[in-house]
Amino acid sequence: MTIQTAAVALAGERCAVCRPDSSRVTDDEAATLLRALAGWQIVDADTYQRLFATFSLDDFAAALAFVNRVGALAEAADHHPRMVLEWGRVGVEWWTHTIDGLHRNDFIMAARCNEAFAA
Repeated sequence: MTIQTAAVALAGERCAVCRPDSSRVTDDEAATLLRALAGWQIVDADTYQRLFATFSLDDFAAALAFVNRVGALAEAADHHPRMVLEWGRVGVEWWTHTIDGLHRNDFIMAARCNEAFAA
């Protein structure tokens, strides 16, 4: 499976409902999933990991439109990121609050962000 095919497949997955006893992804799972996500990295924040990417756009209006597209995706999945909007740039962080770490849902939503950016 190519990286692009893996990214499309990941974006098409359904987010699972997370509970406090839901499992975080393992380091090996995270490394495998991350390979399908161009531009994303795992960062340590507070006491747990998050997925992070910065998207560069032409101007403030394009950046705001991207934030709105990601916001609609987040609402539909009931899984919400941290987003920082600046002129021509948007920073996006995904993590699962319920488990204070990374769940497969975060990688699914990151893949959807990449699709929203490409649209």
